[in-house]
Amino acid sequence: MDKYELFREHLRESAKEFRKIDKNGAVRVVSHLDCDGICACSILIKLLTSENRRYSISIVQQLSEEVLEELSKEDYNTFIFTDLGSAYFNSIKKLFHNKNFFILDHHEIEDKQASPYHINPNLFGIDGGKEISGAGVVYLFCSSLDKNIDMAHIAVIGAIGDVQEENGFQRLNRDILDIAVSGKKIEVKKGLRIFGAQTKPIHKVLEYCSDPYIPGVTGSESGVIQFLDQVGINPKTEKGWRKLIHLTEDEMKKLVTAIILKRSAEKNPEDVLGNVYTLIEEDKECPLRDAKEFSTLLNSCGRLNKASLGIGVCLNEEKSKRKAINNLNEYKKEIVKALKWHTENKDSDCIFKEKGLMIINAKDNIMPSMIGTIASILSRSNNIEEGTYIMSLARTEENTVKVSLRIASMSNIEDVDLRQIITEIIKKVGCGDSGGHPQAAGAIIPSEKEEEFIKIAKNMLRKNIM
Repeated sequence: MDKYELFREHLRESAKEFRKIDKNGAVRVVSHLDCDGICACSILIKLLTSENRRYSISIVQQLSEEVLEELSKEDYNTFIFTDLGSAYFNSIKKLFHNKNFFILDHHEIEDKQASPYHINPNLFGIDGGKEISGAGVVYLFCSSLDKNIDMAHIAVIGAIGDVQEENGFQRLNRDILDIAVSGKKIEVKKGLRIFGAQTKPIHKVLEYCSDPYIPGVTGSESGVIQFLDQVGINPKTEKGWRKLIHLTEDEMKKLVTAIILKRSAEKNPEDVLGNVYTLIEEDKECPLRDAKEFSTLLNSCGRLNKASLGIGVCLNEEKSKRKAINNLNEYKKEIVKALKWHTENKDSDCIFKEKGLMIINAKDNIMPSMIGTIASILSRSNNIEEGTYIMSLARTEENTVKVSLRIASMSNIEDVDLRQIITEIIKKVGCGDSGGHPQAAGAIIPSEKEEEFIKIAKNMLRKNIM
């Protein structure tokens, strides 16, 4: 058997263990607050509901020894961790030794112990950072228990939310996508790889398009209007502003050609084209119609502490959808507010800058759940040199500091492991918890260690500047 067959066999063995658990007992579900974590939790909830099992959910920003200790004291006999837990396998095994537990995760792990209660593709040499999301792992697990579980499209959303789509998917994600397509949940077409096609006016989509960057257009409202005029596309009709989905086939061809020509000096001018994933059961011009916008909406729910709305959206609850779309507007306001603070304080002591390095200490000025989002946005900015490390920090109500680490867009990002870097910083500080992926990592540290952490981080990041 190859590694994929071994992984699927492991999933079947784990499913057999789960079937042994008494259905009368409630299941405690713990998941991550990002898009992938919400998708993973939702798929599991669909299964538990279909089996008439009772459950209780907690969505957390990050696991820690303290969180696990508190959970272990709760009066539940079965715990399931989704999109997190692998980094704490030994702690979970120790604290929950007299309980049933399952870890369904895809993050990298140091201690690769095989166990029917630990389901992680990395245990079988499969790259969980690229080939399958946390939601994908949960979907395969649930499919081993119920072949009719109709949630492959949600697993695809989780993978897109975890940035695993790059001109298509790799093996396991691709298998799940094929199920979603054959089930008529998702349609895949080649098109403009631009965010907001379903919901934003054409001129705004182009003005705010940073990935891919369009010279003379991105960031310039007047540049956009002039560009569209040259192409021969009227951005407005009597009914109002037009969106990308309103363009005729001929207009779209003209627009694509013009954008590629504008990008002729870029390394890959044609990478404006890519796969567009459409949720065909969702209404047109709705944020849930486009898979990337769907994933952003779920992220907004988690980041603003309304993960239950995101779960409701994944479970196709109309009331939750309406509320989540309103919540998305609040999320955008928080992003604007955070970016405004960053701009106003770029020359203050809160923001340290030197070649190849930027450290943003937002303290109490940005929500801790938003600090990673801001670091990600800045990492895609054309104003920051490629390869620059971006570390952001924000204080929590629990007397801790949330840390996020990103790197500004670079072609050889495969050579960088941010998770390893932040883990090494934590080790030098002597306390705290780290996690994430090679391209997007984070940590939680005690507030009293903030200054020491920043000092050590500066020194270690300087050594890693390429």
